[in-house]
Amino acid sequence: MTTHEGARMADSIRQKVGEMNRLCKGLSEETASRAPEGRWSPKQIISHLCGPEGVGLLPALRLILEQDIPLIDLKAEDPFFTGKRTSMTMSELLAEFKKEYLQIADFAAGLSEVQLGRKAHIPMLKETGLGEYPTLASFVGGLTDYHMAFHIKHMQELMKALGVT
Repeated sequence: MTTHEGARMADSIRQKVGEMNRLCKGLSEETASRAPEGRWSPKQIISHLCGPEGVGLLPALRLILEQDIPLIDLKAEDPFFTGKRTSMTMSELLAEFKKEYLQIADFAAGLSEVQLGRKAHIPMLKETGLGEYPTLASFVGGLTDYHMAFHIKHMQELMKALGVT
């Protein structure tokens, strides 16, 4: 049985996907590839949000349902902007981003209360409010309410620095 919490998380994910798409709409390839000194380009931000190339984030979430307290090794501050992604257009990267997060939204929407309570071992989160052993609900919430929201703000700041109105 699905839960209200899963549906709420799915709605939040879809809202943030829409917000990021609106921010990036009409961005030229030149601008999408530019990065102010010491910052990521818009393309790198989107690539980062997609997770590891060819893998994404959804397999880590599914692993929490398949194993008892799986170890998940997250890579902080990695734009995953290698291989195929370096030659993708901004439009193609946004399509990958949208596909990844809409799949995560559908995944979250179908979770039961028991599934949402399953835990993972994520050492990188030890010093965060989620802790080293977050529930699936708090991990998805962290990806959405913190991580995606952080990078939406990051993208807004970057657009301003690049002179995009």
